[in-house]
Amino acid sequence: MADTVTWSLLRELASFRAEKGCAMSLYLNLDPSEVPTAGDAQTRMNALLNSAEKADRNDLTHDQRMALRNDFERIAHWFDDDFERDGAQAVAVFAAGLDNFWRTLSLPEPAPDRFKVGHEFFLAPLVRLAARADGTIVAVVGREQGQVFRLAAGRLREIVDLFDETPGQHDQGGWSQARYQRHIEKLVHEHLKGVAEVLDRSRRRLQVPKIVLVCSEELRSEFLDALAADVREAVVGWTSVEAHAGPAQLLEAVMPVLEEAEAGDEADVLERWREEAGRNARASSGWEQTLEAASDGRVEVLLFTDGIDHAAFRCPACGRAALSGGSCPLDGTRLEETDAGLDLAVHQTLAHGGAVWAIRHQQDLAPVEGIGALLRY
Repeated sequence: MADTVTWSLLRELASFRAEKGCAMSLYLNLDPSEVPTAGDAQTRMNALLNSAEKADRNDLTHDQRMALRNDFERIAHWFDDDFERDGAQAVAVFAAGLDNFWRTLSLPEPAPDRFKVGHEFFLAPLVRLAARADGTIVAVVGREQGQVFRLAAGRLREIVDLFDETPGQHDQGGWSQARYQRHIEKLVHEHLKGVAEVLDRSRRRLQVPKIVLVCSEELRSEFLDALAADVREAVVGWTSVEAHAGPAQLLEAVMPVLEEAEAGDEADVLERWREEAGRNARASSGWEQTLEAASDGRVEVLLFTDGIDHAAFRCPACGRAALSGGSCPLDGTRLEETDAGLDLAVHQTLAHGGAVWAIRHQQDLAPVEGIGALLRY
């Protein structure tokens, strides 16, 4: 079962800095279209580890090199003996033996093969997963049935199942048709009200910002009317499916609704960014401005086009990021070059309490090198 990549997890990983050894990050792609079998996965992991072990480590101490070798061996043994694929599309490993850190993640989406060694973990590939719709509640509502699912790690997990049987035609007895029909409609109304109350409690308990309804158009209006105002506002869309659809079929029907909602959210945040940038106010545009703002702790929301990156420089003493080399303006330390400028921006943003958003549906950032930010000041 793939793990859910949450913002709290990202902040935990971003807060780590190796004090004694090295922070090693490894991503292995397990996309079934490219890595269909367990043997293919094993071959791919072996090749990635071999490549990592052969990389130049002359900048490390003897103890650091030995610890890094031990981390590679631990990864190999873990992958051989303990890893279970179970639908995972990729795997990420974060290890720092001398600093007593070890964390593995099974990911619900593919990620390119990559390893990096430094003072901090490489987190940029995880951002797009944390920004996805994990946690969304999916409410399946019928005249008798009410099911509540939660989307986690790319799968729907049932958390509530209600069933209120409505009498059939053979139960009419001596009732008039009109009176019997009113009785049936009352039972359906009470059922929908009960499902609405359960959905309300579930949303409050899970603190979920988004809800998708799966129901017939006939029931949609009545069910929405039964919801509390704040729950109704959390509904981002609806769809319908055939009766007795399983979780996989439900997810297939729900994903286009979530994609549309995500595109709408992106459009809203980008509109806000354009307004601020147009007034030369609380917005940054391009790599130079954004890296500087992130390092100063001014970024409220980091925005970047999914898949972009840029070479940049980092202060090994304080972690400050810059587009150009030279000396750190804070402590005078010589800046080090990296090919992962986006990861620097992500770390600085998360370290100062900001949010990060991978833009996947809009092209508004293309004129500014694919990156910008909304600023606190």
